[in-house]
Amino acid sequence: MANEPIPTTIPPELHRFFWDIDADKLNPGEHPLYVINRLLDKGDVQAVRWVRKSFPEEIIIETIRTRRDFSPKTISFWIQYYSIPREEVRWFQEPFRSLRKQLWPY
Repeated sequence: MANEPIPTTIPPELHRFFWDIDADKLNPGEHPLYVINRLLDKGDVQAVRWVRKSFPEEIIIETIRTRRDFSPKTISFWIQYYSIPREEVRWFQEPFRSLRKQLWPY
């Protein structure tokens, strides 16, 4: 992304990944970490391409480092892809890991 502004709407073809909210009212510029997290975790190839085209890499990496709503396989993939050390990723830190295993032992 070369100094382009972050979009203010989600493309209609990606609305299905926001089943729990009104995607028409979601502004990715106001909630970038939420949008990136949802699409990198639940999205398809088209969603990932849109994220990588629409957001600066720094915000994508910040999302991976700070958000805890990723599945285990997805977070493992993205930290490898962006070469982020596990110890810098909140998902892998305690007490979240123990709590996650207690609530969802799979």
